[in-house]
Amino acid sequence: MNKGVQLNALDPNSLGDLKRLARSEGGSDAALRAAARQFEGLFLQMVMKSMRATTGQNGMMDSEQTRSWQGMLDQQMALEMSQSGGTGLSEMLYRQLGGKAAVRPDAAGEAGKTGFDLADVRRRPAIPAVLARDAESAAAPRLAALPAEARVPALGAAATAGEFSALSVYERAALQTRLDAAVRSARDAGGAVSKSAQDFVTEVWPHAQEASRRTGIPAEFMVAQAALETGWGQKQLRHEDGSPSHNLFNIKAGSAWPGRTVAREVTEYADGQAYTEAAHFRSYGSYAESFRDYAQLMTRSPRYAGVLGQTDAAAFARGLQDAGYATDPMYADKLTRIIGGNTLRSALAMAG
Repeated sequence: MNKGVQLNALDPNSLGDLKRLARSEGGSDAALRAAARQFEGLFLQMVMKSMRATTGQNGMMDSEQTRSWQGMLDQQMALEMSQSGGTGLSEMLYRQLGGKAAVRPDAAGEAGKTGFDLADVRRRPAIPAVLARDAESAAAPRLAALPAEARVPALGAAATAGEFSALSVYERAALQTRLDAAVRSARDAGGAVSKSAQDFVTEVWPHAQEASRRTGIPAEFMVAQAALETGWGQKQLRHEDGSPSHNLFNIKAGSAWPGRTVAREVTEYADGQAYTEAAHFRSYGSYAESFRDYAQLMTRSPRYAGVLGQTDAAAFARGLQDAGYATDPMYADKLTRIIGGNTLRSALAMAG
């Protein structure tokens, strides 16, 4: 595209012209410059529109017609500025996309070097595929040091071969999540369970076994649910004086509950939307009382009939959620992961 051919960034038809240029000339300098100027023109129009919005437009001489003409003038000014390269934004975008910098004669030194060469400036890549590749490269040493059972799959065969497609922000976040999960799995695979989690499992395990004999629910399932509800005992409900409620399953207190209660603002879900409400929860004198009350709830409430005696982790978790035990739409998935996780498995092995 020669210098005389210009695309009007504010003309809807110019997008089609830009696409045709990209198809015919691909990654040429002309196509890159046209795309950069297109973006700069739109950006400058947004800037000017925002500036106009901060000024009063309800004077005696203002009307819909004057505002329309003012908008057209702003568009033309944005176009002229982008085509003349006055702000330098399009040039920067052009360079970022891989274009070659134009050397100005007046910027050349005695040896023909440019006064300030952007090629010598270290820049962070903005292309998603490059970011993903750098993330994989940085993670490779850490992943290689993990046990085989703790490793997570890569981004498919293309990632294994070193070929990356453009990844979205969400895919890059998923990549980081997988890396964090691998580190946690490696810690669990090596038997490194936190002391607080180990102490919690050791303390509640005998009570879970007793409740299991009454309900037919595997004891480890109930320990996992208590861990989910209380953050492995670290986030159990407490009274205002700091004393524990020993409510391992966050069972709410109805009007018929005769004992002490703990009041809290809690997050609930309805139709997939979260909301906050005030609620009162039961308080017990010990973890043993909490497990006995939980077993009584499971055996006496008809809606939990499908949960009793359930030995499949996923079916147990799904049964609780379907029965309305919790409104969190991810409750069953969270509980299933804890039941099958290495933290619980290792803690139970050490608890005997």
